Amino acid sequence: MTPFGEKMRELRAARGLAAKDMAAGLGVSPAYLSALEHGQRGRPNRRFVHRVCQYLGIIWDEAEDLQRLADLSHPRVTVDTAGLSAEATELANALAACIADLPQETIERLLKDVKGGGNTG
Repeated sequence: MTPFGEKMRELRAARGLAAKDMAAGLGVSPAYLSALEHGQRGRPNRRFVHRVCQYLGIIWDEAEDLQRLADLSHPRVTVDTAGLSAEATELANALAACIADLPQETIERLLKDVKGGGNTG
């Protein structure tokens, strides 16, 4: 699942909308909407996010937050470590190799550290 897919599913559920009804309202197939919600499709473009906001009546800060989540929601990430230290390359490769097996609390801690909110010393 991606941050955008999780949020869109949450918004749809909060409004009591069936996926097929929302898909029809957005002009996409139910299969596409499901794949997007489950992180099996790439990051949605801005036009699609705008249509979702219009359909759900989302404005201002909530619309900006949804776009931010869409921007962070590519399910197949490439990390370019060219020009960085050997440790940075090792970290990127180690994370890629083990991320599927990390406990959720470890993922949350690492994300907090990367965002700058962790205790770094």
